[in-house]
Amino acid sequence: MWLGPEEVLVANALWVTERANPFFVLQRRRGHGRGGGLTGLLVGTLDVVLDSSARVAPYRILHQTQDSQVYWTVACGSSRKEITKHWEWLENNLLQTLSIFDNEEDITTFVKGKIHGIIAEENKNLQPQGDEDPGKFKEAELKMRKQFGMPEGEKLVNYYSCSYWKGRVPRQGWLYLTVNHLCFYSFLLGKEVSLVVQWVDVTRLEKNATLLFPESIRVDTRDQELFFSMFLNIGETFKLMEQLANLAMRQLLDNEGFLEDKAPPRPAQPHRNISALKRDLDARAKNEYYRAMFRLPRDERLDGHTSCTLWTPFNKLHSPGQMFISSNYICFASKEEDGCHLIIPLREVTIVEKADSSSVLPSPLSISTKNKMTFLFANLKDRDFLVEKIADFLLKTSSKQPGDNSAGRKASVMDPTPESSPAPQEASEQPASPTASSGGCQSSLAQEAPTASQGLLKLFRRNAPMEDLGAKGAKEKMKEESWNIHFSEFGRGVCMYRTAKTRELVLKGIPEGLRGELWLLFSGAWNEMVTHPGYYSELVEKSTGRYTLATDEIERDLHRSMPEHPAFQNELGIAALRRVLTAYAFRNPTIGYCQAMNIVTSVLLLYGSEEEAFWLLVALCERMLPDYYNTRVVGALVDQGIFEELARDFLPQLSEKMQDLGVIASISLSWFLTLFLSVMPFESAVVIVDCFFYEGIKVVLQLALAILDANVVQLLDCSDEGEAMTILGRYLDNVVNKQSVSPPIPHLHALLTSGDDPPEEVDIFDLLKVSYEKFGSLRADDIEQMRFKQRLKVIQSLEDTAKRSVVRAIPGDIGFSVEELEDLYVVFKAKHLASQYWGSSRPTAVRRDPSLPYLEQYRIDAGQFQELFASLTPWACGAHTPVLAGRMFRLLDRNKDSLINFKEFVTGMSGMYHGDLTDKLKVLYKLHLPPALNPEEAESALEAAHYFTEDSSSEASPLASALDLYLPWEAQEALQQEEGEGAGNEDAQGKRGEEKGTSPPDYRHYLQMWAKEKEAQKETIKDLPKMNQEQFIELCKTLYNMFSEDSMEQDLYHAIATVASLLLHIGEVGKRFSAQPGRKSPDGAPGKDQPPAPDPPQDPARELQPPAVGDPQAKAGGDTQLGKAPQESQVVGEGGGGEGLGSPSQRLSDDETKDDMSMSSYSVVSTGSLQCEDLADDTVLVGGEARSPVAPSRSGGSVDADWSISFEQILASILTESVLVNFFEKKMDIGLKIKDQRKVERQFSSSSDHEHSGVSS
Repeated sequence: MWLGPEEVLVANALWVTERANPFFVLQRRRGHGRGGGLTGLLVGTLDVVLDSSARVAPYRILHQTQDSQVYWTVACGSSRKEITKHWEWLENNLLQTLSIFDNEEDITTFVKGKIHGIIAEENKNLQPQGDEDPGKFKEAELKMRKQFGMPEGEKLVNYYSCSYWKGRVPRQGWLYLTVNHLCFYSFLLGKEVSLVVQWVDVTRLEKNATLLFPESIRVDTRDQELFFSMFLNIGETFKLMEQLANLAMRQLLDNEGFLEDKAPPRPAQPHRNISALKRDLDARAKNEYYRAMFRLPRDERLDGHTSCTLWTPFNKLHSPGQMFISSNYICFASKEEDGCHLIIPLREVTIVEKADSSSVLPSPLSISTKNKMTFLFANLKDRDFLVEKIADFLLKTSSKQPGDNSAGRKASVMDPTPESSPAPQEASEQPASPTASSGGCQSSLAQEAPTASQGLLKLFRRNAPMEDLGAKGAKEKMKEESWNIHFSEFGRGVCMYRTAKTRELVLKGIPEGLRGELWLLFSGAWNEMVTHPGYYSELVEKSTGRYTLATDEIERDLHRSMPEHPAFQNELGIAALRRVLTAYAFRNPTIGYCQAMNIVTSVLLLYGSEEEAFWLLVALCERMLPDYYNTRVVGALVDQGIFEELARDFLPQLSEKMQDLGVIASISLSWFLTLFLSVMPFESAVVIVDCFFYEGIKVVLQLALAILDANVVQLLDCSDEGEAMTILGRYLDNVVNKQSVSPPIPHLHALLTSGDDPPEEVDIFDLLKVSYEKFGSLRADDIEQMRFKQRLKVIQSLEDTAKRSVVRAIPGDIGFSVEELEDLYVVFKAKHLASQYWGSSRPTAVRRDPSLPYLEQYRIDAGQFQELFASLTPWACGAHTPVLAGRMFRLLDRNKDSLINFKEFVTGMSGMYHGDLTDKLKVLYKLHLPPALNPEEAESALEAAHYFTEDSSSEASPLASALDLYLPWEAQEALQQEEGEGAGNEDAQGKRGEEKGTSPPDYRHYLQMWAKEKEAQKETIKDLPKMNQEQFIELCKTLYNMFSEDSMEQDLYHAIATVASLLLHIGEVGKRFSAQPGRKSPDGAPGKDQPPAPDPPQDPARELQPPAVGDPQAKAGGDTQLGKAPQESQVVGEGGGGEGLGSPSQRLSDDETKDDMSMSSYSVVSTGSLQCEDLADDTVLVGGEARSPVAPSRSGGSVDADWSISFEQILASILTESVLVNFFEKKMDIGLKIKDQRKVERQFSSSSDHEHSGVSS
């Protein structure tokens, strides 16, 4: 790259001059390239340790003048090719011009101006791509790409100086963190260490400190453990590594989410010292933290935050904390964890006002809302800028407000006086009231669903007054009064101050009348509901009557959802549950429906309207319980891992016992997935749901630990898993809520209470209190950290399971060992993932569906297959390899969707590596027949176009079979034998049409397909279609290219020339024999122009073919014509065409055959004359004679459609040459090729430790 000219006083220190002219010098840095001696080793070490090479590339060009001692750097390069390009440009464009100048200062001024102009021009061209990274960072990125062989699409995020511990010896070097890889390079006194780890392969990433590795970062893969230490800022480095590993896990877990995340928001004011990607990742981390802290919608983006104080009227204090501003919300969090949280939606704001500053209250800012609450912030650093920013967001918010109140809202936002806001006041006085919240939104469903306007509990509860409930009723009234007092002090609705007092009230129990309202507030569902009016109604309307796999599963589970509750013992509750679950499955098809969602949703419907239950379900599935309800319940498995880890920390003795019994994995999934609703009495479990919506998963983990702790003595005495499960089941069934005012609902686990001594009842509030006292030290940040750690383990474990499942699905006769199949799967998966790294527009990235069976999830396109084929095939054909790869891909792509799965890929590889000579030749033979052979690939464009436009429409695809991806004719033949010659072809076409359809909705199709693959496995060589002349030429061309890199190259060329000559004879003889019956039978005239081979209706004629041109004729042809080279040339007359096939009564005797052949004067290519150059692109063999397509031809320039050859004839001819037989029967090991490919794909951690020899003084 060109550099702005800078002075260099000592030009030769640490550099070697390689080229020079009167004005410029090209130099190479010592320690790079060959040689260098001891000085080179020292320079290389200094470059790595001091990072001098991040500023100075290994090559540079200096400008010099004859009398001056000052040099100017004008260019640098990371490779010799790059620097040579710059050098040649200088020589060609500047040398002649510079020789005209007399003054050396003028020369230097001109050169500097020219170089600055080039740089400006380059920058102008690059400007649309966004802000450029600093020069030093770009140098480091170039060095990273060169050092580790990364493509242009791989972006460096940041790099750090650190030590890698190889054994007990630290190797100082540089750690490069890219989007998809972790790389490390060190060069110390001749010892080189190079590491590359893919983020998707990381199974463990943690920061720890031991005696051996102080303050180190540990990175584990399936193959090795890596330790890095001595970071300048280990916290920043580890945080970035976490983010990158998280992105990789998201890619494996949910492709759609990963693709959405690939375009993170850019901060408004970029910093010059860090890369753009680093800024993006930092912004993403802040967004995620902001949304999680305040339970905001997923599309909310943090604009900025600043320190300030908030006046809290309930304790008359100015609380220090942070103000967060985004496009729709102003939020505040105090420094103390339990201090105060506040969320102010901009849609509720009426006035933003700057108050007068004073020494007591500097830079105050007052914000008023529609429900007459005023919030006073102070100690703001840049108050004026903040007010402008909030005003901009208010303008945008007012213009976006939907509904009838939008006009009033616009007025109240724009008008600084509070008098302008009474119009919308009434609607927002109690913004979270379930009754008032969705009447308008659900009007269209009111008649169809009476449950739309209120919770089912209000419809199905006994209307007993509180006075009749005695102590329970009094307790419930006291709770309601406590909450009303709280609302008067702390505010009500979304703008309520949330403090430790709020948590205390939640732990004491939420009154049933307020439960729905507070669930909506604490979960954040209220914000999404009011900003999306009518969204649920639209979803219900769109999803009604739609049938999917999810709706089928929902119907099966509807009557299992709290069947003991009266609300779900009739069609009213069942219909409401159906609508909510179906609407969510329609909204989020990635999740669709998962068991346990029905139980949770039925409880939500008891306390809220359908729309409220829907938005609560959205909050649960997409924010509060991430990845819980996908097809693999990853989120629940992650939290189960956290539970096991916490049990080891808090209850070590019991944890060990439980692990031995295998109980934790059995119990925790049902606890977490249903929030204890399926294992506890309903009245008790709903109290846990209250706490969950306020505190999150922390409550569930604490409670699970408290349950184990309460039963520790009995569990330690257990002898098996069943006994432990019974103890825990009986305990949970007796957790009661003595304050509940609802009638008790029979619990399904009641049968577990039978026994000699019924267990004691446990009050749910006592259990919660104990859980906070003993295990309340858990913090949300710690849980998120543990979630990251467990997510790596869980997803990698699931990937290993997927790999084993896919390998098991491969038939046993494929030829590869289990180890080889697993290695091939790793390479195949890496190629699929690479399409998402460096080319998201490819169909593989767009079409991956995690809900499909494992075998179908990873697929590759033709370009990726071509790359894998080139590196793994034993049939290396040089420049012809991509052509052969394209044919193989078309042969394997049976459903024509331009993608192949792993099974198809392995089948193709197996055809080249395993089997005998006949099997491998069959593979090669089919690669030169449609559909593998494209019309465009023909030797002569005219002939190919003429041939294929006439006949391709009537040809049946050889890939009709779903039974054998690679032997396409066997299923068709099997079907014909079973169902008769007449209907067999139609059935085969029908089956083919089914298989070429889109992906089926369930797994039954795959099971049927795999079952069919076991049915017919016998194909005879006679079932293969015949090959015409053009296809035969392509086959010869492939064979010539295939032998070009073999040690027996000359012998193989000679052998294939002999075989090709023999086969050309056989084809000509067969054409002559078929011509005679053609003249006798006028009915055969219409078939003259038809190619003989691939059309299935020609089956009866094909059966008659072997006697006409079978082995005796082939042998006779070979004996008679081999070694002769007649001089005359003759082309078959127009009447001698036909199908190349004869009837039994028209067969010729052996004597007649010999006489005819002795009289024939066909031109024959002599032995050894058919060389590679004879098969050039401008040559086509017609009638055995090489002629140019532009030469006059008596056949009109069209392909000789009468010439054909069968697979038996090719096989018999090749068997005559032992060198060809040995070539195809040679055993090939795919293991080495897989290893090389895995290094190329960076699929596993690779390290090198080389010693540079040749040290000299």
